[in-house]
Amino acid sequence: MAPPSTFGRAISEARRAKGWSQKELATRILKEDGQPITPQYLNDIERDRRNPSSEHMVQQFAAVLDQSIDYLSWLVGKLPSSIRRENVRPEQVESAFQAFRKALE
Repeated sequence: MAPPSTFGRAISEARRAKGWSQKELATRILKEDGQPITPQYLNDIERDRRNPSSEHMVQQFAAVLDQSIDYLSWLVGKLPSSIRRENVRPEQVESAFQAFRKALE
């Protein structure tokens, strides 16, 4: 089976693998203010109508669904803060992306 190609599909597949409803998963994903997301918001994410609003939320999905934060970040199109650093030289970034591209080949 091919890996999911979108964040929404990855979340939907992982949720279903756990046997949870959207309502059950929504209660486990907390926004920065500590409040859970709504089932409708989760539905929109799973149908690729919207992406999670923050890295915090991507981390929540990864932790709750036992998924890789790196892979989910990739699907969202963002670099995780754990690898974003200040004072990085442009040639370091280019070298890292070249290695990344090679690994994907």
